[in-house]
Amino acid sequence: MSDDVSARLAALETKVRELDDIEQLRRLRCDYHQAINEGWYDQIPRMWVADGSLDFSYIGRAQGHAKITKFFGAAPDVLPFIKQFIHNHVVTVDGDTGKGYSYMEARTINNGRAFNVAGRYDDDYVRIDGVWKFRHMKFDAYFTVPFEEGWAQDDVLKMARRDTK
Repeated sequence: MSDDVSARLAALETKVRELDDIEQLRRLRCDYHQAINEGWYDQIPRMWVADGSLDFSYIGRAQGHAKITKFFGAAPDVLPFIKQFIHNHVVTVDGDTGKGYSYMEARTINNGRAFNVAGRYDDDYVRIDGVWKFRHMKFDAYFTVPFEEGWAQDDVLKMARRDTK
């Protein structure tokens, strides 16, 4: 095989590996949201590395499988209904690590009231023994508002106007 063909084949193998890694990370994010939407909270902690962490701002923080298990174990009591919808999941990989972000809209029920939620997830990923997992997940909520009030209240509109200046 000529050096040119060998080089092209090596480049192609590298690109295929990168694309496969990106697809696996997108699948990890989708599996997480399917577990949330279906109430399979016991499946979520294994998506993290053993010392992984999450930071969901006012919702809470947890580090390590035991605390992440406890965090998601309380979800049905706090949010008996939750459906999340993910948009624009962008992923980059660098060997056995990666980063990603995605935007989320959700419909929830808390204490008998329906809420609209929107925000952004920022993730750090790591591949351990050939399996991609979350190392850290951060959720930044843009708003959480009761359905009957809507999200376009004065405070949100002021913030939007400020962001465009």
